[in-house]
Amino acid sequence: MDSLFSFTLIILSWVSLASIKAQAQGIKSAHLLDLYIRDYTFKSFDQRFRTGTLHTVHLPANFSGIRVNMARFRCGSLQRYGARVMEFHLDVGVIVHPCVERVMVVRQNLGYNWSSIYYANYDLSGYQLVSPILGLLAYNSGVNVNFSDSFELGILAGVKPITIDFSNTTNFTNLQGIRPYCASFESDGKVTLANQVSPYVCDATRHGHFGLVIETPPKQVSKKISRWKVAVGSSIGAALGAFLLSLLLVAMFVKAKKKSRMEEMERRAYEEEALQVSMVGHVRAPTAALTRTLPTIEHEYIPPPPH
Repeated sequence: MDSLFSFTLIILSWVSLASIKAQAQGIKSAHLLDLYIRDYTFKSFDQRFRTGTLHTVHLPANFSGIRVNMARFRCGSLQRYGARVMEFHLDVGVIVHPCVERVMVVRQNLGYNWSSIYYANYDLSGYQLVSPILGLLAYNSGVNVNFSDSFELGILAGVKPITIDFSNTTNFTNLQGIRPYCASFESDGKVTLANQVSPYVCDATRHGHFGLVIETPPKQVSKKISRWKVAVGSSIGAALGAFLLSLLLVAMFVKAKKKSRMEEMERRAYEEEALQVSMVGHVRAPTAALTRTLPTIEHEYIPPPPH
């Protein structure tokens, strides 16, 4: 009986893992990804967690590359003292709307692989993402609140903005001399670009998802490629034209040479077959060479008998 129960648990765990993996592979919406992260955050939450302490959320293996942290605050305390949640610094005066007793703040680092989902959900034409997407979201977190009863809250900056520091999450070795822009991915599908407040540091007025982008000039790239293609094509065309012209000249030379030889042969043949000139009296007249066959008398000829 115990073995049957254990086997049933193994089968159920396999089915559950397969279902989670299938769901993760089918995620193509940034909002849907936020909901999955929210659900796993609430599942891993323990009421014994201390308020204001940052905890790591362990996601399934099929969400590898995503790093999530959470912390629970009292709304009043968060507004009075502010907080630092990994790369996000919430200054004094930050407002949680609507204000509930406690708020769960969730920090996301989607990594480079999962950040690509934002290319499918937002128009980033002309720009290239050079940092992982960092997200800051908040949910109501009462004593008896679970993920089915949770809803998203708004985090609004006070007098000082919310700052996001990308310096410890991004590889900037390939950005020498290039100054990235701060990209804010809004919930309505729009992207807002702004300058950095300091190297690799952006600011924001509210919660959301953020990243660093650089401008890619596709027109200049295509122009360079076109010039390169034109240069190569011109060289090949010139070489081919010179080759064909040389063939034409050779053909014309051979034809002229052949024609000259034919004329020379005709002239010689004409001269060899010309009639000889001899004097007939006081007149010069052409005479033909003796070409007729001389008659011969056959010795065995017998005349016919007389009648």
